Amino acid sequence: MLLLQCFVRFTLNNCLLFLSGYAADIISTVEFNYSGELLATGDKGGRVVIFQREQESKNRLLSRGEYNVYSTFQSHEPEFDYLKSLEIEEKINKIRWLPQQNAAHFLLSANDKTIKLWKISERDKRAEGYNLKDEDGRLQDQFRITTLRVPVLMPMDLMVEASPRRIFANAHTYHINSISVNSDYETYLSADDLRINLWHLEITDRSFNIVDIKPANMEELTEVITAAECHPHQCNVFVYSSSKGTIRLCDMRAAALCDRHSKFFEEPEDPSSRSFFSEIISSISDVKFSHSGRYMMTRDYLSVKVWDLNMENRPVETYQVHEYLRSKLCSLYENDCIFDKFECCWNGSDSAIMTGSYNNFFRMFDRNTRRDITLEASRENSKPRAILKPRKVCTGGKRKKDEISVDSLDFNKKILHTAWHPKENVIAVAATNNLYIFQDKMN
Repeated sequence: MLLLQCFVRFTLNNCLLFLSGYAADIISTVEFNYSGELLATGDKGGRVVIFQREQESKNRLLSRGEYNVYSTFQSHEPEFDYLKSLEIEEKINKIRWLPQQNAAHFLLSANDKTIKLWKISERDKRAEGYNLKDEDGRLQDQFRITTLRVPVLMPMDLMVEASPRRIFANAHTYHINSISVNSDYETYLSADDLRINLWHLEITDRSFNIVDIKPANMEELTEVITAAECHPHQCNVFVYSSSKGTIRLCDMRAAALCDRHSKFFEEPEDPSSRSFFSEIISSISDVKFSHSGRYMMTRDYLSVKVWDLNMENRPVETYQVHEYLRSKLCSLYENDCIFDKFECCWNGSDSAIMTGSYNNFFRMFDRNTRRDITLEASRENSKPRAILKPRKVCTGGKRKKDEISVDSLDFNKKILHTAWHPKENVIAVAATNNLYIFQDKMN
């Protein structure tokens, strides 16, 4: 199992100068780009902060390329739906990067209703020597111009600009919970509670509805869509999960409206373990394809499951994240923590997976050795280049020195959002309004 070393910790309060309050600072999504050189975070205040990995240098060999703030911009603003008398909050639900095609970077950011395509570009030169403008930018009298000058580009301080290139709106009646860029890099999916739409990145005024599970009578509604993702290699295949703990794989070649799935993944429930909370804790909060496209991973409240796309009746691997909370489900239901949506992620080689838990704990599972480790992201434990110590939770009996009692866990401290560098053992962990970046131990 990886020994993780605290790489560097960013606190968003220190990065942004215009935060309006504690609630707006809470990180709501974390995403590395395809190369891992950029890391984007979105928060409840509608802001996107992009971190860039510094180039390694001989003088700073130990840093191994730290991440520093590259750009900050306001992606979404609060809105009001006058027809439905509903406030649309600015919180960023998802960020997805597009592969880099030129010097600029592009990403999609979504709140509850609107998706925006942003271009992030650098400018380190400015034009000087205009004929029709003076040095202050004011227009000159054309009749006083006696010479013709050729404008020249002069160096200037590096400026990173974020500009919205497309705005995809008015296509979702319910809250957007997922966006996923297709492997053709021309289209992407967006999903809300009852529908999934297919968009073209160049077309903003229309999308194609490819899944619609809304019943004619809403009283007959039994499940909602919780997450959706495109296959990493086959642009016609996508999956979506439901609140009933099922996953449907659809092929867009079969029909324009994919209400009929191609494959249906569900693990039979053990009747002896059924309880009042069974349906709630079986709801899938995240689904992710492996990089190879052979497997997919799902996260429910208590566990992470790995599925082989060729076997629908049960998962090939199941990892218990915090089984010790099963006895606490009643109190977790009362404080609404049982409805928390934890995400999960693969490492670059699909050999390990990571997901979050409570008390600022996060769990990592090695698929080859079947070993697991619990680590904590906190200010006290995360001094630069300090090795993180494994944490253990005591469920009963005599508690050992380094263990923490399950009754002492802080359920207000939770890690819902995590991301893994696509090529290296570098991870990003969002703990409320703090962003922690860890790397594996240096030899």
